[in-house]
Amino acid sequence: MAFLRPLGDTGLTVSALGLGTVKIGRDQGVKYPNAFTIPDDQAVRELLALARELDINLIDTAPAYGRSEERLGQLLSGRQDWVIVSKVGEEFENGESRFDFTPEHAIASVERSLRRLNTDYLDCVLIHSDGNDLEVLRQGTLEALAELKRKGLIRAIGVSTKTVEGGLETLRRADVAMVTYNLAHDEERPVIDYASEHDKGILIKKAFASGHLDAGHADPVQASLDRVLGTPGVGAVIAGTVNPKHLRENVEKARRAVGDL
Repeated sequence: MAFLRPLGDTGLTVSALGLGTVKIGRDQGVKYPNAFTIPDDQAVRELLALARELDINLIDTAPAYGRSEERLGQLLSGRQDWVIVSKVGEEFENGESRFDFTPEHAIASVERSLRRLNTDYLDCVLIHSDGNDLEVLRQGTLEALAELKRKGLIRAIGVSTKTVEGGLETLRRADVAMVTYNLAHDEERPVIDYASEHDKGILIKKAFASGHLDAGHADPVQASLDRVLGTPGVGAVIAGTVNPKHLRENVEKARRAVGDL
């Protein structure tokens, strides 16, 4: 296995570890065990430069991540070097999430993300499900994203799902599913297996259980990456950090997991 790998049949090549960016845009309503400070512009620039130096090319953001998209649009250099994933459907305002899965909102959200990220295309756009995956998939949102894909504004589409049924239906109708998978949670493994069999894209969220991994392992991060990245069908793990030391360690462990040290 290699550190850079295909994301299903999307034509996108992604690093096995992608950088999640909620922590550069929002510090309210997040479920991490330790408090953190949103980094200033210089620190974000240095983090992004380090990510590229370490061969990370995948970056994950969303309108629900506060100012994340806007800051990336200002601070990200070398657009062609990055695979940018953003989302539609969830907004975070006044400390609370709200959801809108109408096709009209999805289209307006993508147009806003393009402006914020200072780009004329997004590599991947996912619907940010509220957990009612099958109901979300009945709203026409996926079809709206498919139309934007036909227009060249998006290269791949899918859903960040929370159920097996939603993940499977997503992969029947779209390119990519983002699912939860870690040492303590393998309930969504059938979605990954389906992706492996049908050459669909899988992105993994919460591989480290948002910092709550079982301490019964000598190195729970390494154990989780070994399992997750060793599973056929997995494209990349999205891990959010604003700590350069953690980023270096995570990349080293991801490379060890895929046998690419």
